[in-house]
Amino acid sequence: MFLKFPCLYLHSIKSPRLLLFGNNTKIKMKQRILNKSADMFLSYGFKSVTMDDIANEMGISKKTIYKYFSNKIELVDASTKSVQETIDNAINEIQQENFNAIEENFAIKTVFKNMFKKAKTSPMFQLKKYYPKTYTKLMEHEVCTFSDCVMGNLIKGIKNKLYREDVDKEMVMKFYFTLVFGAYESNIFSHKMEDIIKTELKILEYHTRAIATTHGISVLEQELINYKKNQS
Repeated sequence: MFLKFPCLYLHSIKSPRLLLFGNNTKIKMKQRILNKSADMFLSYGFKSVTMDDIANEMGISKKTIYKYFSNKIELVDASTKSVQETIDNAINEIQQENFNAIEENFAIKTVFKNMFKKAKTSPMFQLKKYYPKTYTKLMEHEVCTFSDCVMGNLIKGIKNKLYREDVDKEMVMKFYFTLVFGAYESNIFSHKMEDIIKTELKILEYHTRAIATTHGISVLEQELINYKKNQS
């Protein structure tokens, strides 16, 4: 749906800059809604936050939100995709840095911790329960992204002699995936985000110790010390 600006429409041929300004304004408003929605969904839960809540928080009418998103399901879907893209971009930036494989994993963990620090409970568990179609699309994306990320990290770690050469990379990737996403979804673990973050650290340590060389273990120990220092 397009914003209706009669003046911009009448003068669009003579004044293309005005039309461009109108489009930019529309894009900015849509992004503002996405940013605020994502923040509120993560902070208070996908089920709890209403369109009225978002409109009130932004100081706009609910009708304005409906110009860009026809219903809450569409907004949840778009917000989830926006968060995904933010995380993907952050991971890509980390992978361009001169980190070794173990440092890279801890840097990525920090990204997730910062992204979900306001969340009270697991966003993935909420999506699976209340918005299963969005959850399915999320998981389809995450399987590919996670697989590529872990496989690249394993190759780097083996090359730098931090991980053993004899590890079965495909199997290790599947094990790690099961552990990480199980922490977000399974009823075995607490769904409180604070607890999940602690569990994730234990999973990362478990994963690394299982495949690391002696040198890799020493690097891991230092990263654990650094991580805990940064939390205090």
